[in-house]
Amino acid sequence: MSNSEQTPESQQAPEADVENVSVEAVDEQVDAELSSEDLIVQLREQLETTQQKADENWDSFVRLQAEIENNRKRSDKQLEDAHKYGSKKFVEALLPVVDSLEMGMTAEGDITQIREGMNLTLKQLESVMEKFNIEAIDPMGEKFNPELHQAMAMQPNPEMENNTVMAVMQKGFTISGRLIRPAMVMVVKN
Repeated sequence: MSNSEQTPESQQAPEADVENVSVEAVDEQVDAELSSEDLIVQLREQLETTQQKADENWDSFVRLQAEIENNRKRSDKQLEDAHKYGSKKFVEALLPVVDSLEMGMTAEGDITQIREGMNLTLKQLESVMEKFNIEAIDPMGEKFNPELHQAMAMQPNPEMENNTVMAVMQKGFTISGRLIRPAMVMVVKN
């Protein structure tokens, strides 16, 4: 339908809409003016609420930082104490052995009694070592193992195989399977 074919009623309808839009636009402007004050109040309330939350979060952050720092200091202190006093139980277990050795040094008697006392003291020491998972390495007659043994010398021996330990000069020791000191040995080299 062209503009010329439209009836005057249909032409007036859009004008009425324009008038209605204008009234509505004016109402919206009035509402906007009224609500701008309300909007400012709402925005201030939101700002205060947000500021409160930000302050709470900042306070929480500062407290957590302090707690983390305290935990770090506490764990450093515990680690330092563990290094300082970690051997306390071992030393406490060794003290009876020391007492026994001191008594043996002052003992009087024949050599067999003194040897008997030394043997008992050695058994005490071996008991302490066993309690703390310390094992002696005495590889006499075993194959040479460079991870556990240190070859001090090589010597021919026709009665034994090559690379067999023929003499132990000093026992080695492990603690919980970790080498503390290798056994010093003499190895067969034919």
